[in-house]
Amino acid sequence: MSKSEQKKKFSVFDHVLVPKHEIVPDPEVGKILEELKVSRDKLPKMLPNDPAAKEIGAKKGDVVRIYRKGPGGEAVYYRLVA
Repeated sequence: MSKSEQKKKFSVFDHVLVPKHEIVPDPEVGKILEELKVSRDKLPKMLPNDPAAKEIGAKKGDVVRIYRKGPGGEAVYYRLVA
């Protein structure tokens, strides 16, 4: 197996410390921002070259939903690809 084939099979999401990421559909973003009482530019930022963003195909301007697990259960976070 060549190195390029090995690279393609690796997923950052296979690691136990990397939580699930997904791009939030545009129609849902407005509802989320309204519920959180925050504007899009006030969300924490994430770079488009972040390994998780690259793997899910997130582009500048996308909002990403992240499901993190902790001692109190699962928490949902949102980040803006900037």
